[in-house]
Amino acid sequence: MSLDKNQVQHIATLARLRLAEGESAETVEKLSRIVDFVDQLSQAATDDVVPMAHPFNETQRLRADEVTETDDRDHFQENAPAVSDGLYLVPKVIE
Repeated sequence: MSLDKNQVQHIATLARLRLAEGESAETVEKLSRIVDFVDQLSQAATDDVVPMAHPFNETQRLRADEVTETDDRDHFQENAPAVSDGLYLVPKVIE
């Protein structure tokens, strides 16, 4: 499937690209080659190919679920202008 100049200009408009008159012919040729390649790929036999989420058949090594940070909330909230029950109080901005 080859593209024509009008189709490429429409694609450029949708992509918010401005093509100079000299770039038009080269762009038509390049995009047509890309579309032809995609058509060629779609003809490949994939009936026996099993879908996979990842190309490697390995499990992910996970780290131990341990607390590594200390709770400094009270220390940080000492600088806050208003705090209640461990929450920062802020002015209402939406009515």
